Amino acid sequence: MDAQKIISLRMERQFLADKKAGEEEYISLYRDTQPGQNLYWHGFGEPPVLSFRADFDDIEFNRQRQLKRLLIKGRFCGGNLGWIMAEDLELFAAVYRKPLSKPTEAQLQILELIRREGPFNIQQLKSDTGMLVKQLTPILHRLQEAFLIYEDQYNGEWDRGWYRFKEMFPDADLERYTKREALKELIKRFAYRLVLFDVQMAKSFFKVPEKEIKAAVQELVSENVVIECENGFILKNDLELLENFDPKPITGILVMHRNDFLVRANEHTLKKMVDSLLDNPEYDHETLQYLLIDGEFHGATLGHFRYGPYDMNDIVCDLPDAENRRGEIIKAVLEVEENRDCKPLRFNGKTL
Repeated sequence: MDAQKIISLRMERQFLADKKAGEEEYISLYRDTQPGQNLYWHGFGEPPVLSFRADFDDIEFNRQRQLKRLLIKGRFCGGNLGWIMAEDLELFAAVYRKPLSKPTEAQLQILELIRREGPFNIQQLKSDTGMLVKQLTPILHRLQEAFLIYEDQYNGEWDRGWYRFKEMFPDADLERYTKREALKELIKRFAYRLVLFDVQMAKSFFKVPEKEIKAAVQELVSENVVIECENGFILKNDLELLENFDPKPITGILVMHRNDFLVRANEHTLKKMVDSLLDNPEYDHETLQYLLIDGEFHGATLGHFRYGPYDMNDIVCDLPDAENRRGEIIKAVLEVEENRDCKPLRFNGKTL
């Protein structure tokens, strides 16, 4: 299978090539790459974002969708917070709901209080129960994962109400899909936006046990929706499309934050890539961002996150001509808003 065709079609479908997404295209892209997340580290409390992909301010667009409750908040993908489109609530509930089979006394107390007198914000719950915030938080999160309560974060305010889930979504049928049915639908969307994927990529993104991913993918194969190939799986329609697909050359550097869809789908290999480029450095080397170069991941910025300019201790890249592209790479890194006040100290371990 032609790798350049895969990269070109993937970048086209991600709107990371020449064309950026208009609003309708963006909504479709968002749907297929849910749950949406905000900008890693800098975007806490802000609406979700699909960086570099929209031809408009998608943070403001998603802020309006939050206000209208077209985007709703929940805990998905390993208990992580994310934003899904309201019409897909039943689909995500089928995959991620964790029923409360053995509730604790404290969980039942909070649940009954919200059912009887809610909504409550966390300070009201603290006052009514005498519990500390650090005691309340894990209880609320567990009830949230069970889809028994809902955190109504429709704006950026901190004073958010916790409601009975059924009060907010009275018509939601949480049994509408089996987990397998819902997972198959999400994997089809995932496959469309990535073009070629494997089980480990789906596991990295969805944070669902590998055996469940494999079972869902194999069912899609048996239904002739997905075709198994040498390097993974591809939608049958895409395999046919690629036969006569004319790939466009993909050039340029995009600096992707750690909550980005493509990063999360490749998380398992990206960590290995960074480790392979390090030789026990003495400086702080947490991964800040990843470098998508000519449509593929080839490096990262490293250092230490701060509220304010990051400590950017190194920029690493595994391209054989990395040194020749050093200026281009550093320029792309510093053009990202959250990096503009940073000062990179090294490039591939060498002091700048």
